Amino acid sequence: MRTTNNRISWRLFLFSYLFLESSAQDFGRQTQFICTSVPKDMDICAATLQNSVSGEDLKSIVMQLRETVLQQKETIMNQKETIRELTSKLARCESQIGSEAGDARPGGRRKETGTKNTMGDVSRGPADTLTQLSQTLQSLKQRLENLEQFSRNNNSGQANSLKDLLQSKIDDLEKQVLSRVNSIEEGKPGLRNETEQRGRVESTLTSLHQRITDLEKGQRDNRPLDKFQLTFPLRTNYMYAKVKKSLPEMYALTVCMWLKSNASPGVGTPFSYAVPGQANELVLIEWGNNPMEILINDKVAKLPFLINDGKWHHICVTWTTRDGVWEAFQDGVMRGSGENLAPYHPIKPQGMLILGQEQDTLGGGFDATQAFVGDLANFHIWDRKLSIGEIYNLATCSSKAQVGNVFSWLETSLDIYGGASKWTFEACRQLN
Repeated sequence: MRTTNNRISWRLFLFSYLFLESSAQDFGRQTQFICTSVPKDMDICAATLQNSVSGEDLKSIVMQLRETVLQQKETIMNQKETIRELTSKLARCESQIGSEAGDARPGGRRKETGTKNTMGDVSRGPADTLTQLSQTLQSLKQRLENLEQFSRNNNSGQANSLKDLLQSKIDDLEKQVLSRVNSIEEGKPGLRNETEQRGRVESTLTSLHQRITDLEKGQRDNRPLDKFQLTFPLRTNYMYAKVKKSLPEMYALTVCMWLKSNASPGVGTPFSYAVPGQANELVLIEWGNNPMEILINDKVAKLPFLINDGKWHHICVTWTTRDGVWEAFQDGVMRGSGENLAPYHPIKPQGMLILGQEQDTLGGGFDATQAFVGDLANFHIWDRKLSIGEIYNLATCSSKAQVGNVFSWLETSLDIYGGASKWTFEACRQLN
């Protein structure tokens, strides 16, 4: 009989606490199951009431819970409003991007949303794109006029026939540009086909550039392979030169070149070297209103160069992995030095060296705003730190000047894309 009463008592005890737990949950409160010892001879209900919260305390708890619930509700409403606002902004951005992608360009580093197109995707509007194409056409026409003058002087029938063919191609391109302008002004549906039209125009420009280059080659058959300069007339993301071989692993280096530019703001990126996993392994860049910088393994040192005056300047940068010591030379004179630039990090091999563009991905991801504008020549790389005397010899075109043992400036070492051009250049003879 005693056993039966104990079982009944325990059931009542469990029932009462389950009831209390259910009531607490109704108030939106997380509860706990608490075991309380009760004397053997004491009534369970009496013990429960004895341990229960007083009416005033219970009322206070309920008010606190209600206030908490109201605060949480208000927070949730604010968050929902924020989500709706952000969703609306995102929808507008996606709509604008989708419109530009459908009407103006193919896909895509700027670029933040996916793989970039090396030969396209200029981060500008249709009007700016047409302006760039028009400037490119003018540049090609000027080169063609130079060739025409050359052919008249040399009475070359073959050159004349090729010149006529190229002139015809240029006329066709100008008609395409004019048609494109009319489409923009009239707001025709044909605007949506700009991606294909622009691709055809750029492809034709590249082909045209190659034909003119081949024609110009007849004027420089006797020119040494290192007596040339690269010209990047426009700030685009499709004009560049690619070095045919990669760099080796290097624990020290010297990079030297001749530069001429009056671009503003910033001359852009004379060269960039990217490796798998690190797009900024070795970069020289002057972007916006920032001073020129050299990046090694994405670490930055500011260089005291002043070169955007439209004159030729010889610049060199030396660096060693030990303590990350660097030195900067302009026109044969040291202008600055520092340390702790990527110390004890060797330059990695198996990368891609690009002239005229900054890489955000290996071999691509170009941004027109970071492109180099101007002339570049005698670009050399050594796997050691050159002395002050050796750098002075380079800047003064001394007969003792050395060529790079990692990369030396030769026409056969480069592939050129997008309308960048090569011209005869002899350092120190045609400076400024």
